Amino acid sequence: MIICHCKAISDRTIRAAIRGGAESPREIARACGAGRVCGGCRPALRSLLKRERDAKACDEEAAVTPLCADAPLVAAS
Repeated sequence: MIICHCKAISDRTIRAAIRGGAESPREIARACGAGRVCGGCRPALRSLLKRERDAKACDEEAAVTPLCADAPLVAAS
């Protein structure tokens, strides 16, 4: 989906910039150009940043705490 209409930049490109280390709308703009022209997409950039941070935190937590860690192990029959 196109997020930055001025530069025709998609959410995939923006997510790649975030995963590549961009931590603010300004850093996203430097990485891929989104948000550099009119700024109308900056709220969407902030939303994508939050979603990506939340997803990363969830992934990191899942790596540390396995799902159903307190459930007893059941042998397969």
